[in-house]
Formats: sequence, structure tokens, C-alpha cells
Amino acid sequence: MDAPAEHTALIRQRLAALDFEELRRRAMNAERELFNLGITFLVYSNKNAVDRILPFDIIPRVISAREWAHLEAGVTQRVAALNHFLQDIYHDQKILKDGIIPAELVLGNANYRPQMVGLDVPFNTYIHIMGVDLVRDRHGTFRVLEDNGRVPSGVSYVVENRHMMQRVFPDLMQDIGIRPVDNYGHKLLEAMMEIAPGDGNDPQVALLSPGSYNSAYFEHIFLAREMGVPLVEGSDLVVENDRVFMKTTSGLAPVDSIYRRIDDAFLDPLAFNPDSMLGVPGLLEAYRKGNVALANAIGTGVADDKAVYCYVPRMIKYYLDQDPIIPNVDTRICREPDALQYTLDNLDKLVVKPVGEAGGYGITIGPRASAAELEECRAKLLADPDNYISQPVVDLSVCPTVTDDGIEPRHVDLRPFAITGKSTWVLPGGLSRVALKRGTLIVNSSQGGGSKDTWVLEGSTP
Repeated sequence: MDAPAEHTALIRQRLAALDFEELRRRAMNAERELFNLGITFLVYSNKNAVDRILPFDIIPRVISAREWAHLEAGVTQRVAALNHFLQDIYHDQKILKDGIIPAELVLGNANYRPQMVGLDVPFNTYIHIMGVDLVRDRHGTFRVLEDNGRVPSGVSYVVENRHMMQRVFPDLMQDIGIRPVDNYGHKLLEAMMEIAPGDGNDPQVALLSPGSYNSAYFEHIFLAREMGVPLVEGSDLVVENDRVFMKTTSGLAPVDSIYRRIDDAFLDPLAFNPDSMLGVPGLLEAYRKGNVALANAIGTGVADDKAVYCYVPRMIKYYLDQDPIIPNVDTRICREPDALQYTLDNLDKLVVKPVGEAGGYGITIGPRASAAELEECRAKLLADPDNYISQPVVDLSVCPTVTDDGIEPRHVDLRPFAITGKSTWVLPGGLSRVALKRGTLIVNSSQGGGSKDTWVLEGSTP
């Protein structure tokens, strides 16, 4: 086992001074408080427990200043490349003409929106809020597992986890020098105001939510409060003369910039899904005419497609003339015959993922799958190879975690969040998700995972 990192020495010393029962007591206090505060998410697949807290582990994940500088630069680079890519595919399509990425993979993508072709957006920024899922392999190398450029969620837990630690564990945090996360709402509002049309004189920002049945509704409330802006649903907005207005008790009030937490398909029933009851009729036309800003832009889903993900390192080289600061996990696209054959031949050694799913659903982890599960996966691959990618099983890094049986190692990943208006700012740390079940690699909350507070240390560290 590797020696503990030097930058965690003081924290380890303080934890060692507490007995296990004291840790368990504080952990129970934290979870009780999370529930009382309503810091929950919805699980649609479990009819018996619809509203859950995200389990919280009180032993923090600690990242040194030097390590964070590397991750911050890598996330910023990736956001820049993906924004270049989106600007390109909705304009000149040079990357397709030059054969860097197959045209059919983009133009035939379910998330490609022809309505965005030729439409200019402020600062050429399409992805204003991005979550990048990172894993650390057995060699200590951080790798990008997935990009989240549509409506990434989870940042509310980052901020609330920090508040929780400050209440439950102030003695552990004292004089450590941890970079703050409280300014996320301010930074998000700043970006939303930067992209607003007009002269930028006190634009009205709103957060558009699908409503209380959405799994991330707590986060919508949290972010609207943090930004100090109204939380609205589609029925609260109306478009007149290609301008968006909010219904208020004193009449219609103009809205200039919308942080939308609704997928493209449901955003405007006149332009996309006509059966949508969540969106705002006429919103696309108001957006196309430059009368309202949307974050994230329509059509960003192409950039976080799991097959397009494989080409991001080439995008970084193509648009920025740089090598990726954070490499991808080695990935094979099953739509390619050689990759499909390799996947079929090594099914028991690989992780197979559907391109369009999120939340850990539909994944087959070869080494842990039964013979029947492998055969089911094989049948799906042969029936629709375009819908799958395969990756090696990454031996995720572990962090000490409080369990019923003591402090034990559990697998973790990390989702840093980046906000981009004129420039990109990355929240120090991010959401560390932890696989609470012994042995499992799936950290998603919908699959029983929890979270930790992520501490980025200030100053220079070894």
C-alpha cells in the first residue's frame, strides 16, 4: 500500500485522536441534519423510498494545492476545447470536413440541434456550467471518465457538504487552510449576467426548473437562493413578440437570462417535443433572435455524448494545439467493427456502457457480471453496436470512509464544476462521490453511492 500523502498529515493526526464511536456519532448527526434540512434527491426506481438524502461521509477527501492546479488547468482546457467544438459544428464544421471526427457521429447524433446552425452565442460559450467526472487509476493518474455538458447536477452537495463539515467537524478544519466553495452562486450569477443580451445593465436572471418531481429539485431551489434569482417553471414564463416575460403579481416582467435545468427536448413544445408541459412555447425563437440567453446553450448534448468523448483529446489538439492535460480513460467505440470485435472477445474484462444513459444505468461491469448478464450484454451489443462503448475496468483510487465495521477504504471519483462566461472559473474541489457498498465501483447516488467534502488546500504543498 502506498504511503499516506504528506499534505494530509495534520488531518490524519486529528482523526486518529478521535475514537470510532465519536466518529460514528458525528456521522449520524450529520445525516440527521441533512434530512432535516431537506437536502435530498428523488429516486424514481424505488417506490418505497422516493425522497432520500445523499449519504454523507465525514472523512474528507484532501487535494493538495499542486494537484489541484493540475486538475484546474485540465478542466479549463477541456471546457475550452468543447466550446470550440460546439461553435464549429454549428457553423463551419471544419473538424468534420478535416475528418478529425466522423461527421455521422455528430450530425446523426440525437442531441444535435439543426436549429442552432448559424446561431452566434455570447463569447462563443455553449457550455456555461460543466461537470467533468474524473477517476484516479492505480498509478495515481487522474483520467476523465465522462463529460457533463447538458445539465450537470451535484454542485449543491459540494457547498452543503462544506457547511455540514463546518458544523459537525470544526475542530478538524481549524487552521488547515482550505479553499472556500461558498462563492459558487455568485460566480454563476456573474456568468449569467455576462451572457445576457442588451447593455448588461441589471439584467433579470431566472432559474427554470421542471418542477418538484425532478430528482435534482433541491438543487434548483438551492441555486436560485444562492444566486438570489426567481425559481420558475415553464408555466411561469410567457413569450410575447419574441421576448420572454415572467408572470408576477404586478404583471409581466422581462427575463433576460435563463439558467435552465430542463433538457432540450422539453424546452419549447413549438420547436421540440410538442407534448412537453415543462417548457415555454416560443422560447427557441426568442433565443434565436438574441432576446434571451440560455445556459447551457441548446444543442450541447453532442459534446457529452459517450462516443464523442473518445475524440476530445483530438479536439484539444485540433483547436488548441495542445496535448490533453488530463487524459481520457482508454475507450473503444463499438460502432467501429474492430472495437466491437475486441469488446465481444473481452466482454468479461471490460466495462460496457450505453452511449445515451446517465446515472450508472445500463452499465455491465464484465469481471463482476454473471454468465447470464454477459450474454444479455452480448446480445445488446450485436443488436445495436452504435449505442455502446467499452472501457477497461479502472481500479479506482480509494479514500478512508466510515462504515458500520470501522474505517475502511471505499472507491471514489471526483466531479469538478466549471462556470464559463467570458472566461472559465473552476470551483475548488468538486463533488467526491463514494461507493459505500464494499467492493462496488459504482458511485452514483441513484445506485447507492454517497459523497464526501472535498478539501483543496491553499498555498504550496509537497
